[in-house]
Amino acid sequence: MSQLNQIFQDAMSAHSVAEIIISIALMLFLGFAMTRLTKRLRLPNVTAYIITGILLGPYVLKLIPVSVIEGMDFLSDIALAFIAFSTGEFFTVETLKRNGPKVVVITVFEACLATVVVFFVTYCLMGVDLVFSIVLSALASATAPASTMMTIRQTGARGDFVDTLLQVVALDDVVGLIEYSIAISLALAVSTGSSGLGAASVLKPIAINVGVLVLGGCFGVFLKLLMPQKRSKDNRLIISVSLLFAFCGICAMVDVSPLLGCMSMGTVYINITHDEKLFKQLNYFTPPILLLFFVQSGLSFQLDALVNTSAAVGTTPLLVVGVVYFFVRILGKYAGAFLGCLVTKKTKEVRNNLGLALIPQAGVAIGLAALGARTIGGETGIALETVILASSVLYELIGPACAKLSLYLSKSYSTKLEDIVPAQEVDEQGRQKTAVELLIQRIQAIQEELPRRSAVSDEEQAFLEAAEDQIAALSSIHAGVARKRRA
Repeated sequence: MSQLNQIFQDAMSAHSVAEIIISIALMLFLGFAMTRLTKRLRLPNVTAYIITGILLGPYVLKLIPVSVIEGMDFLSDIALAFIAFSTGEFFTVETLKRNGPKVVVITVFEACLATVVVFFVTYCLMGVDLVFSIVLSALASATAPASTMMTIRQTGARGDFVDTLLQVVALDDVVGLIEYSIAISLALAVSTGSSGLGAASVLKPIAINVGVLVLGGCFGVFLKLLMPQKRSKDNRLIISVSLLFAFCGICAMVDVSPLLGCMSMGTVYINITHDEKLFKQLNYFTPPILLLFFVQSGLSFQLDALVNTSAAVGTTPLLVVGVVYFFVRILGKYAGAFLGCLVTKKTKEVRNNLGLALIPQAGVAIGLAALGARTIGGETGIALETVILASSVLYELIGPACAKLSLYLSKSYSTKLEDIVPAQEVDEQGRQKTAVELLIQRIQAIQEELPRRSAVSDEEQAFLEAAEDQIAALSSIHAGVARKRRA
């Protein structure tokens, strides 16, 4: 096997272009193939992509050259730009009014308390490096809603608990993005030799993030101006992608995270246009980009760093830091959600179980860790990304089970047909219905509530419409050429 790997690497290294193309093809195809296995185990696709990267990387099969791995750092900026822009879709004025202040209070409590608890344990109790502790604690606030939402769909859960949970996970990553943007600025101020954290150290990152938010909003207005009604759907996609890339490039030039700006860009655009189709087009366009990003995260995973003592995190082995972070973050999330629900006077079912559904952590946290690793650099950056990647895999393994347990304990779903679909046990004449009649009534009620299945999703439909516009445009061009030739 090692000889075959060596032959394969020698053949690719002789042709640099082939090396890059084949590496990308392997990442895409094997990432997809791994999802076939994780799907049977009912695990999210993110887990499959990370595992694929680890297997392809320098610690197992060694199929992807180190030069290619090091040259793909830009993927984290691009992937997170798309994620942040899509997040902006959920922050319409109507949504914010409907959610109300209670959800905001709960979200701030659960996100910020997780950050405070992780920082206190790592820096104050374990003596971990200050820069590492600041950024790691900020990343603790982020949550991955995919596993939770998948479990809700599978169980058919509903009620106040589910409504609160969906609203919290929608707002959670926004708080996480703000925390990270401030934390990375503070960490850089400390690492550059500042003797203390004065007012300037705190106000400067806040001012930077306000500037990024304003710039992102301006890009959102500019995007709207470039999208008149007559603009074809394929050109709409081209323009939006080019502006996202341009914004990422501008932020990279001044070493600022593009996340808050891209989120602001999406928020401004959706509120002034109410154009949901553009977001659906982008969501259908981005899966290969996100797949490559998560596989590349697995490729960058430093397995040996887990068991080595690194000076960048004090004298504590990184494995110990990772294990402590895994459990302390869960504690902080649960306690924060509990206190937030207590302050807002939520019911006992919501208060006691909301924290269990906020455990998963993947997409945004991994992207922020990759961005932070590149910004901080050195052993601290490597250690940061290693801890987040390792814990994210574990969180995604236990996340769906914890979410299902929280839905069950909150009585948001039941396995009994009588609880799921109540039925009138007495007819209009006062006669007691038979068991068969009750069963038929419940089946009819279920059929009425089932959504009509469409052949394609909304995202695919938006993408297909763009393709049809392109075909129509090409057909008109060919027809015009043919008429000129006949003339």
